Amino acid sequence: MSSENKIRSFLEPAVLARLGSVPFLARRPMLGKVSGRHASPHRGASVEFAEYRKYVPGDDLRRLDWRAYGRSDRHYVKEFEADTNLRCCLVVDTSGSMGFGSTGVHKLAYAKRLAGALAYLAVQQGDAAGLACVSKGIVRSLPPRRNPAHLADLFDQLEGVEATGPTRLVSTLHELAETTSQRALFIVISDLFVDPTELRECFEHFRFRKHDLTVFHLLDPQELTFAFQRPMRFLDMEGGTAVFAEPNEIADRYHTALERYLSLVKQVSIETAVDYHRVSLADDYERTLTHFLVGRTRSGGVR
Repeated sequence: MSSENKIRSFLEPAVLARLGSVPFLARRPMLGKVSGRHASPHRGASVEFAEYRKYVPGDDLRRLDWRAYGRSDRHYVKEFEADTNLRCCLVVDTSGSMGFGSTGVHKLAYAKRLAGALAYLAVQQGDAAGLACVSKGIVRSLPPRRNPAHLADLFDQLEGVEATGPTRLVSTLHELAETTSQRALFIVISDLFVDPTELRECFEHFRFRKHDLTVFHLLDPQELTFAFQRPMRFLDMEGGTAVFAEPNEIADRYHTALERYLSLVKQVSIETAVDYHRVSLADDYERTLTHFLVGRTRSGGVR
């Protein structure tokens, strides 16, 4: 059996077929190498009119607007918007904390479903998809490409990765933002166990480089409810010390700190124009992706 026909545990053909009916759009103009369905900052040959420009010697005479000449006795050239393809860079957090899950699926497994489906949708519509698995650095990486054989390689990398090690998410994201030369759509899938003030600098770096940044913030229901009823020993899955605590004594402080943290992450995302999605592992991933794709059809194509 060829690698293209492997059965992937994180892919469901029926879900992909339903999601394929919704276009996968960028929110910002992209700089691609071939024609596609995304807005470009340059003028091109699409059917969407952009503006009139005064004729200058050397312009193609076929683009002169003779009606405008008849009305104004001046030569104007009609310009149209350009459409291009995009490069979708999927960044999957594979640090130790992504191995946690209380719903029968851990965070990394959920992240694989999101990343696998988005890579498939991107390549199916002619865009390029790449992958970076990050924990204490970039542990696996594939540059964006748009052919089906590359998609099979991406799925192989995604399938083999495991949740382990500490997180260096912020420094790794800075590195990706800086070393990606052309505008790209970055999709970060992580539990964001980092200081929100560091995230602000990181998100601003992506905006400065004119990348379109999306963040799926994965949270387990137990992290949100903290519904523990007896004394527990809480383990740091990234190598820190364990803490033994009575949940009833710390629940109020936990919820206050969690609410402050989530509010700050959302505020940072809004102020830095990040497409932020808070996702509970109890949520159906198809619904999560449908909400993401439909939201982009409303804001996508902005030039």
